Amino acid sequence: MSYRKIATGVVAASLIATAPVAAMADSLGAAIVGGIIGGAIMNGAAKPKRTYTSSGVSSVTRAQNREVQTALNYFGFNAGTPDGVMGSRSRSAIMQYQSYMSFPATGQLLTFERDHLVGSYNRAALGGPDVTRSLSKSRDGARGLLVIWRDGTGASGHGGMGYAGLPIEVSDAVDEVAASTEPTPEQLLQRAGFIQTADLNGDGQNDYILDTAVTGSSFWCGASQCTTMLFVSNAGGYERRQFQYLMNPQRTNTVQVSYFQCDHTGCRMNDPLAQPQMAVAPAPAPALPQQQLAAAPVAPAPQPLASLPTFALQASPAPAPSLAGYCEKVSLMTSSNGGYVTLATMSDPKIALGEQFCYARTYATTEGEQYVQRVPGLTPAAASQQCAGFEPVLAPYVASLSTTPAAQVMANVASYAATSGMTADQLKATAKICLFSGYRGDNMPVALGSALLLAGAGETPYAELVAHHLNEGYGTEAAPLAATGWYQIAIAALDGGAPSVFGDSLPDRVELLRAAALGLRMPVQQLNEAPASVPASLPSFNLSK
Repeated sequence: MSYRKIATGVVAASLIATAPVAAMADSLGAAIVGGIIGGAIMNGAAKPKRTYTSSGVSSVTRAQNREVQTALNYFGFNAGTPDGVMGSRSRSAIMQYQSYMSFPATGQLLTFERDHLVGSYNRAALGGPDVTRSLSKSRDGARGLLVIWRDGTGASGHGGMGYAGLPIEVSDAVDEVAASTEPTPEQLLQRAGFIQTADLNGDGQNDYILDTAVTGSSFWCGASQCTTMLFVSNAGGYERRQFQYLMNPQRTNTVQVSYFQCDHTGCRMNDPLAQPQMAVAPAPAPALPQQQLAAAPVAPAPQPLASLPTFALQASPAPAPSLAGYCEKVSLMTSSNGGYVTLATMSDPKIALGEQFCYARTYATTEGEQYVQRVPGLTPAAASQQCAGFEPVLAPYVASLSTTPAAQVMANVASYAATSGMTADQLKATAKICLFSGYRGDNMPVALGSALLLAGAGETPYAELVAHHLNEGYGTEAAPLAATGWYQIAIAALDGGAPSVFGDSLPDRVELLRAAALGLRMPVQQLNEAPASVPASLPSFNLSK
């Protein structure tokens, strides 16, 4: 065995035995960190597999397998008799479940896939109003509960009649809020401050204000601001308006009726935390008694008011946009629309591209988690610390996305990859792990940099993710026109026979991308001077033994 392989093994072993390596700021350091992850994958793959003889499956594993088989059978995926032995029928049932949920159909359950399957079965077995409402909305019977509960949506709790005393529009909004909270709609309606009434437009009818600050929902109420919904009566029913208001540091403020002003032009919300507070003028001095004024026919000149102090307030930095939050909203919209936008049903390209972005993100996250599991001793937290080194290394390439032709950026990244000291397979495996880490932690610079590295390292269909990031402004400034070049690269690769990196569970996906991303846009003239060619893959460096 050569010294080089011994050294590589020592480094890989130290990664497992010690605390995670701190992220390194220079390019060489980051490449070494990435090489450790990728090298561990490759070294593990190169070792001959040992075969062990077991007397049988442990009782704990068998019990867990029976849970999975029982849940599969309940949701209509025939796994046979729940005997705790995962044979070919059980693997086939798992693949059917994964395909139905748009997960990669591997026949092997990832942790979150198993938890969702078994947890949904336990929830359904308990029954109750929540299950009844969800079943009434499901088009696929019990199987549809898996999608409804995954996406956080459910059936209307008021059965189309409205909750007692509330208009249908308001009742629908109560269900919508309850879909992302632990309390049921009925419990939310009992919470003080959740709903307020007032005649805001003076037409003699109650208008309604819903305040999500009291719901405990992180979807509707974030760290710095919360959503409030206003329902104002009109001739046709109630019109919904939605506002955001700032939270104080103690998160004790709530919406007040006095915040709203409505007239014939519409309604406005005056958030006291979003407006500078005016200083109160001092009270005027009390008038002197009349008898004292008789000797003084001319009133004394008023004393000038003291000048008001001026305070320069620094604007609070805007929070970084959350792709996880964006995809939660997209998922809710997709579910309410009955499924993904298709080529035949597309009316808004932006909605279609948003769905495809979140779909690709889910697929990339799942694949990256599988790579993490293949590295002995590597945890998601350790991967996150190491992948932080990708951000400063790839920052210059990310910064050039909106000003440099897509193909030129690809060539630049490919050139960097070729000199990183890692084999192509090591580099791709490392980038997929860091793509998972970036999406898992909502770290957009790491996620975008990893997708960019994969595209430049020969996995050209990953250019689609770069395009989505540019189109929506996650990890970089929003540049829809610049995104076009990246969509073109990804679509051209798929047209040329490159395998899809995001599965084939959605029919006509390439044509949908083509129509949504390119059909209604003009190419970027100033960014469209593509170089003659872009390297299709990186050279492979074989480690000496």
